[in-house]
Amino acid sequence: MPSHTRPPEGGEPLEPLPKEFAAFMRPELPGLMKEIGAEVTRAYPVYGRLLNGPNADAFRQGVEQALYAFVDRVTDPGKNAALRDELLRRFGRMEAYEGRELATLQGAYRLGARIALRRTRALGRQYQLSPATILAFADALFAYVEELEQISREGYTEVQSRASSEVPAQRRRLLHLILAGPPLPQALSGLCEAAAWPLPSDVTMVALRSPIPEYVQAGLADDVLFDLDVPQPHLLVPGALTPERLTMLDAALAGSHAVVGLTVPLAQAADSVRWARRVLGLIDEGVVADASLVRCEDHLLTLWLLSDPALVTHLAARELAPVDGLPASRRDRLLETLRAHVSTRAPAEQVGEMLGVHAQTVRYRLRSLDALLGDRLADPDHRFALEATLRALHLLPSEAGKRTR
Repeated sequence: MPSHTRPPEGGEPLEPLPKEFAAFMRPELPGLMKEIGAEVTRAYPVYGRLLNGPNADAFRQGVEQALYAFVDRVTDPGKNAALRDELLRRFGRMEAYEGRELATLQGAYRLGARIALRRTRALGRQYQLSPATILAFADALFAYVEELEQISREGYTEVQSRASSEVPAQRRRLLHLILAGPPLPQALSGLCEAAAWPLPSDVTMVALRSPIPEYVQAGLADDVLFDLDVPQPHLLVPGALTPERLTMLDAALAGSHAVVGLTVPLAQAADSVRWARRVLGLIDEGVVADASLVRCEDHLLTLWLLSDPALVTHLAARELAPVDGLPASRRDRLLETLRAHVSTRAPAEQVGEMLGVHAQTVRYRLRSLDALLGDRLADPDHRFALEATLRALHLLPSEAGKRTR
């Protein structure tokens, strides 16, 4: 029997394999698939996860197409293998998306070939095939594996070649979809795959003040999503703000100004960035002290009390109406004393020390307030409303607070 010549990529007949060889192999393919699946997942556990994940059907179909296409080529060398090729390219793309070297997939292919060769040797004994036929099969099989590897490499390099331009765009689109709010679109998982970004359960948003220095992007961790060219630039940090993450942000954002939102479930990312932007606004208004990196969690009460300034105005007009007719200087002194009294519940002596006045002055002002406010200081709801209003007014900058009062 003449020596075997490996087929070119176009797929020539695998001579000298007789066409009857396909009849021996075809009934073995279902069992061979199971054996290959078991051996490959034992050697490469990552593929066990794929066989039980959302893409399991496509994974199994790709293995099936690779096996049947080899047998089909024996009897019909010109048979179309477009489906097999697309599935094999998908294998390569999947390896690139998940950050593995292509050598892992190549190792799985070659392990599958060794299992197929082992079974063929058993068939050779069963059907008394000549040693030359078994050798020809081995040569054809490993040439076929090289072909499979080449097709998968096409998918792998396709992802790598577009990574520098398409992945950042996919990640920006992903960030926009996340911030669009619940319900999160079904396409999110597919877009995560295309963007090579594992979907986290919790996220921390960061609001930045424009303009953004050019060096910021280079200092961010690989898994941080960002949109820095919009009027309200922002980042998404997967998970909680660990000390390592905080160090990364401090270094990346050095020289710029940013506010870190709260760590929230993914579906609440829009709330986290909204709160962060509100704190940025409070910094601009002079309510919150400026710093290179401010954290929302340090200003939750301020955020709550000033979440709706217009509502604070109406609440102040209702709760403080009894003192509206007083001269401005007397009204301000009474409100200052009232705020210290309701927020501390301290005796007159201590309130006087806080305000720098005599305790008797505090008692006089409190008697005046009792006369003006009547039952309001005794009623729990009104007392709480008064305290919240006075705290909110105290937080506002002096001019804004005076206008509100």
